[in-house]
Amino acid sequence: MEKIWLKSYPGHVPETIESPEYTSVCDFFTRMCRLFNTLPAYSNFGHSISYSELDELSTAFAAYLQNTLALKKGDRVALMMPNVLQYPVALFGVLRAGLIAVNVNPLYTPRELAHQLKDSGACAIVIVENFAHTLEQVLPEVPVQHVITTRLGDMLPRPRGWLLDLAARYIKRMVPDWRIDHALPLRRVLAEGKPLKLERVDMQLDDLAFLQYTGGTTGIAKGAMLTHGNMLANLAQIKAWLGDTIKPGEELVITPLPLYHIFSLTANCLVFIALGTHNVLITNPRDLRGFIKTLRTYPSFSILTGVNTLYNGLLNTPGFAQLDFSHLKLAIAGGMAVQKTVAERWQQTTGIPLLEGYGLTETSPVVCVNRVDLEHFTASIGLPLPSTEVCFRDEQGQEQPQGEPGELWVRGPQVMRGYWHRPEDTANSIDSEGWFATGDIGYMDDEGYVRIIDRKKDMILVSGFNVYPNEVEEVLASHPQVLEAAVIGVPSEQSGEAVKAFIVPRDEAPTEQALRDHCRQHLTAYKVPRAFEFRSELPKSNVGKILRRSLRDTETSDHH
Repeated sequence: MEKIWLKSYPGHVPETIESPEYTSVCDFFTRMCRLFNTLPAYSNFGHSISYSELDELSTAFAAYLQNTLALKKGDRVALMMPNVLQYPVALFGVLRAGLIAVNVNPLYTPRELAHQLKDSGACAIVIVENFAHTLEQVLPEVPVQHVITTRLGDMLPRPRGWLLDLAARYIKRMVPDWRIDHALPLRRVLAEGKPLKLERVDMQLDDLAFLQYTGGTTGIAKGAMLTHGNMLANLAQIKAWLGDTIKPGEELVITPLPLYHIFSLTANCLVFIALGTHNVLITNPRDLRGFIKTLRTYPSFSILTGVNTLYNGLLNTPGFAQLDFSHLKLAIAGGMAVQKTVAERWQQTTGIPLLEGYGLTETSPVVCVNRVDLEHFTASIGLPLPSTEVCFRDEQGQEQPQGEPGELWVRGPQVMRGYWHRPEDTANSIDSEGWFATGDIGYMDDEGYVRIIDRKKDMILVSGFNVYPNEVEEVLASHPQVLEAAVIGVPSEQSGEAVKAFIVPRDEAPTEQALRDHCRQHLTAYKVPRAFEFRSELPKSNVGKILRRSLRDTETSDHH
């Protein structure tokens, strides 16, 4: 495809990026900690740690993993934490010890957690104790040998940390009982790691940095193999795109999206470290009033990242419109489509447009993004980043002419190496020339802007999180009163899309509540169907495959 998007590039953005100036993410991280040493790196629950403290703590953690636990280059370590100060400490410690980080959603059910720990072969896990009861249930069947637990308040000064932990445990009852006899408290690990020597591990750009799990179309989460080179390439691409909009060492970034999610991981955890920003971590963004209170505490916030549902939630929460937005330079939206009404209200309220971008776990993640000098919402996902090529292909794999819709394919240094231990899936998604099939249908307009029309796959996007119908259907079908189940995404004001289930009961139909409870046992909350419809039969193809598309079509016609 002719790179017509280059003519729409801002003047400061190069066509290609140079090869990375760092040998690994660890090399990059160490240099940034030195460069910005005295500045605050992360804040959470009102307490900040500087870049030099982050450097010291992650070194102590890495030294413990290397020396005491004797973990070797390439071993996998799972991280199961919300946005707390312990996350960057553990993450950079894992990478500096030459290990591979496996990000785990803390809200996983035992079934989901067991799959990811087995599939990745993680030999150690760092977990916030609020979720340790889930781990306890699956420990006998997973390869994890070392469990490091931490409390929410571990990184906070006394007595604030103690008070937070007491409140979490006894007042809010957020810590269900658990018992793992060999669990090591993180505070002890850091204290014992401090005097130990960290041996430098020789890391190359093609070494793996992350196994970042993404739901497969088969409903089985697959680990995208992201190398140090992938992550550094995307970091360089985004940095080149931002140009001098962001002043190194001067910006205050608000991070409500979990750092274990690829969008936040690259943007907030890596790109903003490269710019020496002060990152304020929001542990529970669902508590919108608490979130707004935090924004009031940091009136000079200049960058915000989020998904459409979060921006919509903020706009609908009392007190948000009264905040001071005079310092706000960038509000970046990704993870799901931005709705026009939300974008327009956002600009009216804050005075700046929502900057929409597009990416996937498999592309580390950013592929396209709108210009930083955007004046108003365009409903496009922007232009391909430097060194990124895109094309659109039909069902037969033929490239479509300019402006014609097709499946979006991407090639660039940010495209993953493949799926962990799944050569077949890898071959199905990356062709011999390095092009990756995104499964999204879109086209490119005359200015080179990419527009997404629909997802090829049946995947449902709930508040930026992927839900695969197969997985939900499998859980529903395991209920004794369910004969058949089909699941589709339906439009939702709150979350962009919501899960709707169609059920053919066996003899006596189960109640909606019974199905909901059954799903809650086996699925993370956002995957649980919001609506149920009982039917005597489901539409099927001649080979008996349930036709989700015709269910979607009847839904749409019902609404019109």
